[in-house]
Amino acid sequence: MNPTLLILAAGMGSRYGGLKQVDQFGPSGETILDYAVYDALRAGFGKVVFIIRHAIEAEFRAKFDGRFDDRISVRYVYQELDILPEGFAVPADRTKPWGTTHAVWVAASAIEEPFAVINGDDFYGAHSYRVMVDFLRNGSRGGTDDHNYCLLGFRLANTLSENGTVSRGVCEVDGQGLLKKVTERTRIARQPDGSVAHQEPDGTLVPLSADDVVSMNMWGFMPSVFGQCGQLFGAFLTRQIDNPKAECLLPTSVDELVRAGQARVHVLTSPEQWFGVTYPDDKPVVVGKLAELVQAGTYPENLWG
Repeated sequence: MNPTLLILAAGMGSRYGGLKQVDQFGPSGETILDYAVYDALRAGFGKVVFIIRHAIEAEFRAKFDGRFDDRISVRYVYQELDILPEGFAVPADRTKPWGTTHAVWVAASAIEEPFAVINGDDFYGAHSYRVMVDFLRNGSRGGTDDHNYCLLGFRLANTLSENGTVSRGVCEVDGQGLLKKVTERTRIARQPDGSVAHQEPDGTLVPLSADDVVSMNMWGFMPSVFGQCGQLFGAFLTRQIDNPKAECLLPTSVDELVRAGQARVHVLTSPEQWFGVTYPDDKPVVVGKLAELVQAGTYPENLWG
């Protein structure tokens, strides 16, 4: 059974100033999503599931419908505020999406096989997808109900933006390569002296190691995670439903599962250079990096030509 790739593409792009999921970065107008699907197809994924919102559906499908449907199975799932567990209702002042745990949970009806999760605006590199497929096919030995999961980790220093702060899940890994803890850190940036730190709400700078392993939301799961996400999301709503800015984030949810002994998460690594777009000024950097990869022969000039 070939694994599925679940792409989180429902983001609002508030800091970017537009729908970066459909913005053009490659030499023939390719999006970052195009490179993700291309790499996934070559690695052995058999299906792609896009998580989007109805508000962006027309623009999204105008870009991607028919683009690669003849090469890989494509499904769409919608992440909307009113898709909630029984007993909950959307507060009147809620406009922000519920977060990445919610995004994974709503995909349960579309996925019955082992699957990977990625962000739709991140470039992970071809090797990362091959490592992920190998784990999903061979690394989890308990079948599709097993709680043996994985995370593709990246070096913190290789995931920073020169144009503003970023949020990252900073990972603690044990001697067996298993995830012990993941802590969501916000407002991470390189400092004037070259060091890396994150800023606490009170303004205090807390140093981080440039070599810290961080999550870029590339996870490998069995379908059993859907039930776990539903339980964690329900617990989140019980605590935070009246907080209009609170989000139920996947790294935090996985951390809860690990701490409770309900999941074993293998931390895999890739030599690939991650890059992505958070701010408008990130775009020329990404365009340049993709041009270099095309020039080196890693990708054709026209992915689907």
